[in-house]
Amino acid sequence: MLPLAQTKAKKWLLNLKQNSKEIFTKSLLFVATLVSILTTFGILFVLLFEAMLFFSRESVSYFFTGKIWSPDGAFGADGGMFGALPLFSGTFYITAIAMLVAIPVGIFSAIYLSEYASNRAKNILKPVLEILAGIPTIVYGVFAALIVSPMIVDAAAKFGVSASYESALGAGFVMGVMITPIIASLCDDALSSVPKSLEFGSLALGMTRSETILFVTIPTAMPGIIAACLLGVSRALGETMIVVMAASLRANLSLNPLEDMTTVTVKIVEALTGDKEFDSSLTLSAFGLGLTLFVVTLLINLVSVKISNDFHKRYKISNL
Repeated sequence: MLPLAQTKAKKWLLNLKQNSKEIFTKSLLFVATLVSILTTFGILFVLLFEAMLFFSRESVSYFFTGKIWSPDGAFGADGGMFGALPLFSGTFYITAIAMLVAIPVGIFSAIYLSEYASNRAKNILKPVLEILAGIPTIVYGVFAALIVSPMIVDAAAKFGVSASYESALGAGFVMGVMITPIIASLCDDALSSVPKSLEFGSLALGMTRSETILFVTIPTAMPGIIAACLLGVSRALGETMIVVMAASLRANLSLNPLEDMTTVTVKIVEALTGDKEFDSSLTLSAFGLGLTLFVVTLLINLVSVKISNDFHKRYKISNL
């Protein structure tokens, strides 16, 4: 009876030890998740509280539809005009230019890396792309201001068109170059995760390699590709340094990509730096802009989740 009791005691201690490790691991993961959630709600609470103070002083309708951003009279409580439409326009316009560069180049690069490149080429090219993704944005800003912008001015002059040395085109192009490695790397991971059995089955049915990539691999990896592109959009919306150095600080409502304009994030930085009073309308405007940008980013994420779920249901695959 004694050996049997000892065996049961050892099993009980072993189970207790395993259960303790499992409980500790679950608790650690729960705390990490809780910190992330509480941080998000904390940011949202601060933005809401300060934005409500701002909107209690300034017109909400004019903030979203006004065409003049001139908060110079904010300290005197009169004369300040907070029409953020030029800021929103500049933000989305520069982002659109960036994505026109980043999405096709990034996706095509990912297709080459995952489907056509040899192992040797992939082992060289993918780390290079990942290194490009880690370059500080100030470096891209210098590149845009000193190289890309003058090239755009010279090219426009050859066609008899006037272009500013600080333009949306220059900032958007360099921003697209900066985002391309992120999209390419994530899309490559998504394409590489497609089960090879699907591709082999397609080839066995007589489809060519290109047809297999177009009609099987890409649709199957579409949730990951969409997530990568929307991550690029969020990255572009939040970029500041490239805009400061290549697109200026002027709030300009224009559709001409050769003119200077600015974005929401630049004005947030401008409003929160310096020796301004924190309770002034100018400083509080940063929270109104930040809340708007937060909501836009949230909507982008919700759209990403919905599209991904639709593709998962259509192709009956797990989230890549």
